Amino acid sequence: MLPARFRPALLLSLALVLGACDGLLDLEPQQSISNERALATPQNVESAIVGAYDRMSDGDLYGGQLMMGPDLLAASNAEVVWTGTFAQPREFWNKSLLVNNSFVEDTWEDAYDVINVANNVLSALDVFGDEGARDRAEGHARFLRGLMYFELVRLWGPAWTGGDPGSDLGVPLVLEPTRTVTEADDRARSTVGEVYAQIITDLEAARDRLPQNDGDLADTYAASAVLSRVYLSQGDYPAAAAEASRVIEGSGHALAPTFGDAFNQAAGSSEYVFGIPITEQDGVNELNTFYGARENSGRGDIQLTADYAGLFAADDARAFFYVDDRRRRRTAKWQGTTAEGVDIPVIRLAEMLLTRAEANLRAGTTVGAAPLADVNAVRERAGLDALDAVSVDDVLRERRLELDFEGELLHDLKRTQRAIPTIDGELPATAPRFLYPIPQREIDANPNLEQNAYY
Repeated sequence: MLPARFRPALLLSLALVLGACDGLLDLEPQQSISNERALATPQNVESAIVGAYDRMSDGDLYGGQLMMGPDLLAASNAEVVWTGTFAQPREFWNKSLLVNNSFVEDTWEDAYDVINVANNVLSALDVFGDEGARDRAEGHARFLRGLMYFELVRLWGPAWTGGDPGSDLGVPLVLEPTRTVTEADDRARSTVGEVYAQIITDLEAARDRLPQNDGDLADTYAASAVLSRVYLSQGDYPAAAAEASRVIEGSGHALAPTFGDAFNQAAGSSEYVFGIPITEQDGVNELNTFYGARENSGRGDIQLTADYAGLFAADDARAFFYVDDRRRRRTAKWQGTTAEGVDIPVIRLAEMLLTRAEANLRAGTTVGAAPLADVNAVRERAGLDALDAVSVDDVLRERRLELDFEGELLHDLKRTQRAIPTIDGELPATAPRFLYPIPQREIDANPNLEQNAYY
């Protein structure tokens, strides 16, 4: 079977029918319409695009698990403690995932659902008579597909650095709509190199087709921001610096006045290069559910220790936590509830400044600005004194303090080949146990899927 068995995305469940109708009169069901009619108008295609973005607000994607899962897997157990009763998040914190972990399964499935919608949109571009509208639709579909494949390959595939992208297994590449499922759809995993090549192709196309501003949806600068992450992951530092600089210099985004202003915002922030709105009617803020205290409508499952607090200087505003009514330390980044409405920042401008600084340092360039200036901009917003000089290690430390609990820690450790402390002692972040397992139900359904080594 195809990855995640490609159950139709909920946002297209009224539009895409899987298979022929076998009724006595072969009437088309009232709850669905044929593939030929599903995306037959520009309005239907645009609705599918909005629905795909909405899908990414699900708790298994940017509503929580794309941030929380990797961060728990990478966290030092001396600094971050899982105190909840749910066994499956505890597997992340214990660095010992099982092949039937439902959080892993659902992230895989939901990401492929979004990809399938993107593929359907790309198959329907001929309905647009206006070239600008067609380019915009293609740009969004390419952005969605490229972004989801990037999240998938860096969770299920070995890091680009420290491995062999030409032979290391990534995830199955599916580039055509899936409307019926046959044995021909039992795809094997593509290599990490093949997946990255497709990601870059998609995101470059998105960057060149999306408008400079498109409301709550991604724009050309969001595509550049994701590209900067991709290139940084590959160690292509000139390209990472160039894309990050394009965002910094051209997007109009600015650092929020204070560090706290960059989070828990119902209408987003000037700092959000790309964010996902979550409301009571639409989406789940699982970050608040698991990180938030009971008095903030959370479960209070993730506790920060004194060791974690000790990472910060006394006057660093990024020591952004609070003590709840049980005297337990919580991150203050995720307090907004769906009842209030909140935007989840996927990429902030602060990250772009630190990406440009690191890439310039490693490449020996000064694209856009000197690395020291970019690092000091982030530090000064945090209430810290400016540095007189900066190194790559300084930038990596600033990334850790700035971006904690935003889903980047595991990926930063992997690409820089640093160690992760476990109960068995420190292990390199490239160790197989820090890859997600291919869900067992996918292995059972698809004989061509090869499981990751640790599992």
